[in-house]
Amino acid sequence: MAGATLAAFALVAFVGIVTPGPTVLLALSNGSRFGVRRSLAGMCGAVASDFVLISAAALGLGALLAASEFWFSVVKWIGVFYLTVVGVRLLRSKGSIGAALDGVNAMPAGSASQLFMRCFLVAATNPKGYLFFSAFLPQFVNPAAPQFSQYATLALIFGAIDFVVMLSYAGFGAQAARFLRSTAAAWLDRICGGVLLVLAGSMTLYRRTAN
Repeated sequence: MAGATLAAFALVAFVGIVTPGPTVLLALSNGSRFGVRRSLAGMCGAVASDFVLISAAALGLGALLAASEFWFSVVKWIGVFYLTVVGVRLLRSKGSIGAALDGVNAMPAGSASQLFMRCFLVAATNPKGYLFFSAFLPQFVNPAAPQFSQYATLALIFGAIDFVVMLSYAGFGAQAARFLRSTAAAWLDRICGGVLLVLAGSMTLYRRTAN
């Protein structure tokens, strides 16, 4: 792949990733609650979801969701439910962003597996991700050249950028936690929870023809 093509892809990917969404909000909350080091598992979960989404796009799953109202709705409503659960628990927080998330599943609070799965599921159950990659990636793929190596290269670039951005958000969250009093932290919890609920609400409006 040409260097200019990869540079253009990296720039567009960075702009899309750095805009606050569910995974970067979770990176922020994990950093404030658990610190950067323990948040790495969550970042790995989000990057793993990137590879799943890109692989699905390469295999045509995005096209299937765009063509099938039933399967699109299944993925969409699973995503809406999960984001709503996380958002509500953040709103009910007493002052620790991450503590509000501890009851989402039965795994020990802050365990690596819990952080990994939480971030993975938030991204992997968002149908917009499948549609986005299905529409976005082919613009940077040469149809006359082998497809696998091109998609693999784009996936590695996207995953690396995603990891660096989430690392920055987690670092900011860890630093902010040192200065916020409990009352201020509670309001930060509620803001993050409110944003996730807004994202969940906007997801209900997704349509197959949106992208």
